[in-house]
This record gives sequence, structure tokens and C-alpha cells, in this order.
Amino acid sequence: LNALQNELGPYGLVVLGFPSNQFGKQEPGQNSEILFTGAGAGPPSQYVRPGGGFVPNFQLFQKGDVNGAKEQKVYTFLKNACPPVAEEFGNPKNLFWEPLRNH
Repeated sequence: LNALQNELGPYGLVVLGFPSNQFGKQEPGQNSEILFTGAGAGPPSQYVRPGGGFVPNFQLFQKGDVNGAKEQKVYTFLKNACPPVAEEFGNPKNLFWEPLRNH
């Protein structure tokens, strides 16, 4: 996402990061581990999971749900604005949220 922001930011693209743990459990960290801690300070994410000095150059929001009963309102809006890509989706045993919807 940093590269995308660097390349297309001058043309008006604004990258927004909405961390979630609902996609293969890829973001196990808490907000205190992934968000900026204050003015002039980098995010703790540069040191933990996986760290490696990574500092996002885009706005990060609080970690939240993309699907299910507690999904963030931005995703409710986006999913209602776009048609489903298929009527069926993967094995529900591999999904980490409820209720299941195809959009």
C-alpha cells in the first residue's frame, strides 16, 4: 500500500487502511500494536508482527470487522453499493464471521 500511495498519491489517490483479522487471521495485533502512538512517534507495528521497520505512509483506522454482525459501516456501505461477485462462496468452515452473506 505504501508503493501504491507513493505512485498514485500525486494524482489524487488516497489510501486508507482498515485493519481486520477476518481474512486468514492476518492481523492478530491489537490497536495498541498497529496504530500510531502520538505526534512524532511511529506505529508500534514497525517493531512487532512482523515489524521490520515498516511505517505506513497512509491513514490507518482502528482494527475492526469487515463482515458479520459488527462490520464497520464503511464496509456495509461498500458491499451494498457493489453487486456480489458470485452467488456462492467458499466453505463456511473456513470463514471467521457470522452472518454469512455473499456480498
